[in-house]
Amino acid sequence: MSPVKRDRYMLTAPTAPSTARLAREFVTATLLAAERRLLIEPARICVSDTVANVVRHARVPELTVEMTVHPGNVVVAVRDDDPGRLPWPRQAGAGEGSGDGRGLALVRRLSHASGVTWVWDGLDLVGKQVWFELRERAALTV
Repeated sequence: MSPVKRDRYMLTAPTAPSTARLAREFVTATLLAAERRLLIEPARICVSDTVANVVRHARVPELTVEMTVHPGNVVVAVRDDDPGRLPWPRQAGAGEGSGDGRGLALVRRLSHASGVTWVWDGLDLVGKQVWFELRERAALTV
């Protein structure tokens, strides 16, 4: 039995407002190179919202976007090293705009699966990553 092929790509960037745009460009270029064009639009939306949450809420100088391309699916994880501030989905109020709490709900709606994973260094909790999985078959209905 041969191992399943998967490719990993990583971007580390400052937690600045322009980083969401950089992350969108990163996932677009990666998905084009992997010939996964159908996943580009949902990936751009989801990574933009997860990166914007880190920029807005985490108290860290940088974040990391990691993409793992598998046959049939792609997993994107946005990591920050602020374990004390958890992502918390909430209902947005009427008339609220960008950064209004709809981001994680949108990620859940557009992805096949999503969640939060703790990042450990031995026994020390050092951060978290919000991840989402996109599947090629599901992208046809987005």
